[in-house]
This record gives sequence, C-alpha cells and structure tokens, in this order.
Amino acid sequence: MAERVEQRLEDRVPELEQLERVGLFTHKEVRAVLRKVSALEYKIQRRALRKEDFINYIQYEINLLELIRKRRARIGYSFKKEEIEYSILHRVHSLFNRATGKWKDDIQLWLSHVAFCKEWNSKHQLSKVFSTMLAIHSNKPELWIMAAKWEMETQLSSESARRLFLRALRFHPKCPKLYQEYFRMELMHAEKQRKEKKAFEQAKMDLKEFNYSEEILNGEMARIIYRDAAQKIKGVEFHLAVLSIAKLFDFTEDLQKEILESLQTKYTDDPPTWDYMARRELELGSLQSTEHTTKKMKVSEMAQREERCAAVFEEAVRAVPTEDMWKYYITFCLERYNRKTNSQELKQKRLERTLSVFNKAHESSLLPEALYKQWLQLLLESNLFEKAAEVAEAATKRFSLSVETWQMRLQVLIQLNSDSVTQCFEEAIKHVKSQGTLPLWTLWVEWSEGTDSKEDTEALYQRSLRATTPAESVTMKEKYLDWTYRNCGYKKAKSVFTSLCENRPFSLDFFRKMIQIEKEQESCKMLHLREYYERALREFGSTGSDLWLDYIKEELSHPKGKPENCGSIYWRAMKMLQGNLVEDFVSKHTLLQTGHL
Repeated sequence: MAERVEQRLEDRVPELEQLERVGLFTHKEVRAVLRKVSALEYKIQRRALRKEDFINYIQYEINLLELIRKRRARIGYSFKKEEIEYSILHRVHSLFNRATGKWKDDIQLWLSHVAFCKEWNSKHQLSKVFSTMLAIHSNKPELWIMAAKWEMETQLSSESARRLFLRALRFHPKCPKLYQEYFRMELMHAEKQRKEKKAFEQAKMDLKEFNYSEEILNGEMARIIYRDAAQKIKGVEFHLAVLSIAKLFDFTEDLQKEILESLQTKYTDDPPTWDYMARRELELGSLQSTEHTTKKMKVSEMAQREERCAAVFEEAVRAVPTEDMWKYYITFCLERYNRKTNSQELKQKRLERTLSVFNKAHESSLLPEALYKQWLQLLLESNLFEKAAEVAEAATKRFSLSVETWQMRLQVLIQLNSDSVTQCFEEAIKHVKSQGTLPLWTLWVEWSEGTDSKEDTEALYQRSLRATTPAESVTMKEKYLDWTYRNCGYKKAKSVFTSLCENRPFSLDFFRKMIQIEKEQESCKMLHLREYYERALREFGSTGSDLWLDYIKEELSHPKGKPENCGSIYWRAMKMLQGNLVEDFVSKHTLLQTGHL
C-alpha cells in the first residue's frame, strides 16, 4: 500500500513544482499540500474503504482547483494549465470513477460527478459518466431527462437527445414526464431550425444545401410523440401539461387545436378540463393596447373576460356537479378577487361573484369543509357579520363531527361578541367525541379567562381535565397551573399542583412551571424545589438529562442548597438515564464542573 501511495505522490511532483515555479503557491504551501494529500491517499488505499474518505479527498482536490483559479485571476497568469489543472481534473475524475464503481447505488455521488464535469467543462468525460450512470440506473426517468437536456442544450445535438429519449421510453413506456420533455425537445428543435432557415433566407443563401423538412419545421415530430403518448397515458393532467408546453411556441396553433379537441372529447367530465376552458377565456380576445385605450376601457374589457370565464364555470357546475368542480370555480373567483385593481367597480363585481358562488355551492351541499373558512373570512372582511354567523352555524350542522368547523364557528361568535358563545361551546362538546377536543377546550378556557369570573373559569378548567383524554389533559394541566398562579397567587398554585399530581400523565413543562413559580418567590425554599425535582425525576428521570443537571445546579447555587448532595444525584442519574443520554449527561456535567456551562 505504501509503495502505491508513494507512486501517486511522485506523480504529483511535476504539477506542484509548476505551481511553485510560476508563483501560484509558495514552497511552504506545496509541502502542506503534500502532507494533506499523503494522509488522504493512505485512507483510500485501505482494505476497508469508506465513502466519506473518497468524498473528503474529492472535496479537497476541488477546493485546490478553486484556489488555483482565484490565484490565476489575481496575478493574471493563464499558462501551464495542461501541467497543473488538467492533471488535477484527471485525478478527480479517477476518484469519482472509483467511488461510483464501489457505491453504484448512491445517486448523489453520480450527480456530484455530473455537476463537477459541468463546472469544469469536461464534456467528453461527462458523456462517459452519463453513459455509465444510465446503464446502472436505467429505472430513473429523471436521469434520462437530465442526460437528454445536456445533449440538446449544451452539446446542441438534437439527434443524440432524441436517441436518449427513445431509449428511455423503452424502459419507461408510460412515463408522462418523459413524453412531456421529449415533446418539448422536438418543438425546441423545430424552433431552432425555423430560426436558422429564416437567418439563411435573410442572407439570401441557397436553402437546397440544408434540406429543411417542412414537417419538422411545423412540429410534426412533436405531434407524433403526442399521439403515441395519448394512447398509452390516460388522464387529463398529461394533456394539459403538453398543451401548456405547445403554447410556448408560436408555430403550434394546429397542434394546440388537436390537443384541445382531444381534451374536450375524452375528458369532458373532468373538472381540470372545464377549469382550463374557463381560464382560456381570459386570454382570448384581449384588447389591443393603443394610445387611445383608456383605463376605463381596459377595466371594461377585463370585466367582460371574467364574465365569460364565469359563464363557462356556470356551465361546468351544471354538467359536472361535484365538490372538485365547485372548488375550481371558487379558487378562480378568489384569485380574481385578490388581484390588485384601482377600479372599485371591478373589485365590487369580483366580491359579489365570489360570495354568490360560495352561496350556490353551499346550497348545493357541495362546498368542501376547508372552503367554509375562506368564505367566513371574506364575509367578516366585508362586514357581513350576520351572514357570517349564519354560514358558521350551517357549516357545523353539515360537519357536526368536525372539531375544526366548530372551532371556526366559535371564533366567529367570539369576534362578534355574541351572547351565545357558551351555548355554542356546550353544543360543540356534545357533538364532538372526547378525543381531539383539546382545541375546543383551549379556546373555551382562554375565552372564559377574559369574560367569566375566576370561579367559573376554575370550574371550567376542572371540567376540561375530566372531559379530555389523558394525553390531551397534559396541556390543560399546564394551562390550569399557569392561570392559577397568574390570577390566584402562589398558595393556590401550590395547592392545584399538589392536587393535579394525583393523576397521571404529566409533562416535563408542568413540573418546570412549578419550579419556576417557586423560584419567583421572595422566600424560595430549597425544600420545596427538591420535592418538585424529585417528583419530576420520578416521571422523567430516564429521559431528562437536562433535568438532572438543573437539579445539581440548584443544589450548588441556592443559598440553602447542599453541594454534598450533588455526588449522589450524579450517580442516580448515571443509573437511570438510558442509552446515549448517559454520554450527553457526563459531557455536560464535566462542562458544569469546569465552569463552562
């Protein structure tokens, strides 16, 4: 192994000598590079190879290349690249090849090699990398797309890109993304040829030499790909995707028309089809901007286009009366309403249309639960408070088991300062199962804190502890203790803490809150702190390494503390803590002893 390492170090000597001779590195820096490289070489020549060692070596070589590049720019020296950079590049490629050969399944390693080749313009090497990578990872369409894009955009070889796409489709005959990118590539190729032909025509050159095919120029290859894909791939999303790609090219009117006809024929009952057809009205018949076009005319034109969109959506919800269809219609209305406009008339029209659509969907019992919240927000923003209360009530009747819907209704009533808040809370608790009611109880007690008497709020807290599941009651215990201390003082809080300790489960924050309360008192008693820490450690001693450390700190810092107890606390922690927590505790305890924590 040593001989191999020495040989590789000797191979480096010419490039290092050149670096020193041309003034890019000093003698001291060259020696430092040799020492570092020697250590890295030994690591990758061992029998038990580690991927991290290869990555570190590669990263070091890349950093070295970057440093050389910066120093060249600084001193303005651009010679001897073959003797310096090219040998380093060759070595990095060799390291990547060894690493990817050993760990073939690591995609990130392959992609790092690809990125390196692109960064340093190693085109020939990158072609080899793609070829080897695709032979091993032929089951990943995104890698085929990456290779084809590189051939098309960097190598400017549409023929090579086409071959790669055709090979990829043998492995993935029903992959929508592959067909979409192949479709895009053929249109890009056609556009490129059209521009070339136009340039030659302007130069008055003889086009017979170039043999341009009218079919390719008109995008016929893309049409063939689309027709082939349409037979294999079902679903409206694919058709919409290729249509959006075709719209990027100005010579595809006939192709767009064919895709659109196919879309309307095969997927009439799909909401995305109707959504596309409706939104298309926004783009059709736009007013040509001239000097005489006034703002009022533009607003009028926009209002007309939005009316045409709404008319298509109205037809859609009659033809396809589903929740999804209404959702597309409402989403469109909200998008238009949220668009900025200086015209109050247009803004009002959009608001009225949106509220009307929400109402129609609700009356049809096809308004999704999630959209009720947006409807209510819109009503409250528009100061339609009575209507908001009605909608919230209707939502809870339709989704009576939904905690989120009840919470939404209660928030509306609280915002409106309604007298029926308590009644609504009672109704909500009656309808919803005990599991998952924590948001309702939290909202109720928070509202009660601001409106009810202390006695009523305390009774509500105690009721919530009985009504919630054990896991959810943990949060209520924390809130109850905090509220008691804020409103009733230390003695009451201590009494509540003692009573709550009778019933598990607890949270660590519950105990920490009580410890904090005790420490805030003028006559903070160490006896009480020990009691709280001991109670907490009975519950969380096996997982709370920080809790043990806080206990030790308390004994050391409190005026009535007993530093002699710290040793026994330390050994108890060592016995109770689990797994890696012991090591974590020991290291933190050492820092504490040395005054660094």
